Amino acid sequence: MDRIKERAVELLKKLSEAHGAPGQENEVRRIFRSELGDGISTDRAGNIICEKKGSSDFPRIMLAAHMDEVGLMVQTITGEGLLKFLVLGGWWAHTLLAQRVRIRTRDGNEIVGVIGAKPPHFLSESERDKVMKIEDMFIDVGAKNAEDVHGFGIRLGDAVVPDRPFVRMHNPDLLLSKAFDDRAGLAVMIHAMQELESRPHPNTVLAAGTVQEEVGTRGARAAAFHVNPDMAIVVEGAPADDMPGTSSEERQCVLGAGVQIRIVDSSAILNRKFIDFVIDIAEKNDIRYQVAVRRKGGTDAAPIHLHGAGVPTVVLAVPARYVHTHNAIIDISDYLNTLKLVLKLVETIDNEIAGVLGSFEDY
Repeated sequence: MDRIKERAVELLKKLSEAHGAPGQENEVRRIFRSELGDGISTDRAGNIICEKKGSSDFPRIMLAAHMDEVGLMVQTITGEGLLKFLVLGGWWAHTLLAQRVRIRTRDGNEIVGVIGAKPPHFLSESERDKVMKIEDMFIDVGAKNAEDVHGFGIRLGDAVVPDRPFVRMHNPDLLLSKAFDDRAGLAVMIHAMQELESRPHPNTVLAAGTVQEEVGTRGARAAAFHVNPDMAIVVEGAPADDMPGTSSEERQCVLGAGVQIRIVDSSAILNRKFIDFVIDIAEKNDIRYQVAVRRKGGTDAAPIHLHGAGVPTVVLAVPARYVHTHNAIIDISDYLNTLKLVLKLVETIDNEIAGVLGSFEDY
């Protein structure tokens, strides 16, 4: 397990630090390709797929994890050399002020900037109690004027992501970085595909790194069409709720409590036969898990489970505190439980089981 844990940390660092705003997932796509090598294809939406055949062509099991992270895009360059921006994904304005960011230019350079914030000395009493609107914010890259900005290589439409390093915390099993939604899930998926090199499985597995999930699960729609799966396992980095403001009874995504198995969110009600099967596999193999019923949120399961005549789909997630901010925390034990469950499912699901889970004739 030490080998697997250290491999996990290596993958998580590499993936979480990569620049991958929606529509600009190039760096993450390159890591996917370098890690998985053979059997790689892409579609015209930008999704990347790795296929591994087992002892049978069917069922076709799709693993899906999105490559993009919440980000920003340069919308305006002011005469004073400041950058106005629009958001790509769900940001809370409160978390943006005074944070460092990285702007990826068209020639591949990265420019560091900071989202400007007034010092408290200049705030009126009314301003102190308000959250600044995102449209009133700006990024300062140290330019004197607009001409300076253009000289840096920055243009309208350039992608922006948080500037944060990967850190092992004082408790080395807790990991701190940006973009664990969904680089944690993506790392699990890539790791699982690498482990399957030496493990038999009675199916064909297609791992899809999808694009533009954070702006409406756009890439997964094309990926499902490309893959045409019989079953799907979506691997996510889910928002943890083990923090002040949520009672112990309501907590369904707790760090250190295992893989989250999601039953429902605002985008999908998942196949209950498949969920029950997944829970049974987890219990038989002593895999720690927690079940979630969510009022809000959505994943790539939304378009995938509606593909064609329907695809039995489950969402497995690594809990992550403070997602959609510059800093998120995960517990490596949750990652390892998620990886173990994904592998056990792939090793177990054959064509007969897939047929039962996809049938409602006797249900």
